Amino acid sequence: MPGGTCVIYNPAAGRGRAERLLRALPPALATGVELRPTARAGHAEELARVASDEGFAKVVAAGGDGTVHEVANGVLQSGRDPVFGVWPLGSANDFAYTLGTSAWWKRHAENLPTETLSIDVGRVRAGTRERYFVCNLGVGFNGMVNGEARKTRWLKGLPLYAWAFVKSMAKHFKTPTMTVRFDGRAVTTPTLALSVLNAQREGNFPLRPGASLTDGQFDYMHATRLKRWHLMRYLPAMVRGTLPTNHKLLALGRAAHIEVRCEIPLCVHADGEFVCVPEDDLNELVVEVLPARLRVEVYPPALYGG
Repeated sequence: MPGGTCVIYNPAAGRGRAERLLRALPPALATGVELRPTARAGHAEELARVASDEGFAKVVAAGGDGTVHEVANGVLQSGRDPVFGVWPLGSANDFAYTLGTSAWWKRHAENLPTETLSIDVGRVRAGTRERYFVCNLGVGFNGMVNGEARKTRWLKGLPLYAWAFVKSMAKHFKTPTMTVRFDGRAVTTPTLALSVLNAQREGNFPLRPGASLTDGQFDYMHATRLKRWHLMRYLPAMVRGTLPTNHKLLALGRAAHIEVRCEIPLCVHADGEFVCVPEDDLNELVVEVLPARLRVEVYPPALYGG
């Protein structure tokens, strides 16, 4: 259906709730829409690449941030430039929050008007692996939190990631020495976690609420020699998006090019999907911004959380 909208989704998401919602789209929104369900892990990326090359004007990821990650990678790998949309049907919906489409979806029956914005995209390389990401990337402790969240099926949203955060404090608290280079400025220090954000949130936590999708830079949070009691103390600030800006063990900043070298194998996620785990034995990565690389659908009244 060239010129129409291709919606890619996991039919098993929410025990079938996602498919029921999509099959019951209001007529005004359903016009020109073709639904394409996934059949396996990684299938959304393939479907998105094919839909883009077929000439769809818009390719939508209907699901959580994992579906968003796969569909965005498929669109970015294609030879065309469709608009990328997000209908939030997942647990965290971090990217949809920044785009404003979380608020739009709550009123999707009204088919409220949206706009198109050209945004930056992140690219990460680790060994021979290369992935795009649109929302966030987490190194170290944050990768472990992502792993614990993926194991938990009985929670969603902020409670899910808060639970995974506490579990990871007990099971995965390590501060190996890392050398992190921010646009040529190198820092070598014991490191608990590094968050690299294109959007505002990671795991429902608004770590960098002032992040911009269009400034050609990442916002980052570099947690160094923190102790467990530091994490408990600053967990409320992470929830509120009010981390201290002058803490000597917690650096906040911006950079367009970030390199990491670690003394032990890395655990890294991009948009909630693993780039590598310790068993892969990779200890270096490079992250860079690709300015204005992707056209996305946004809901302006709620853009950046409204």
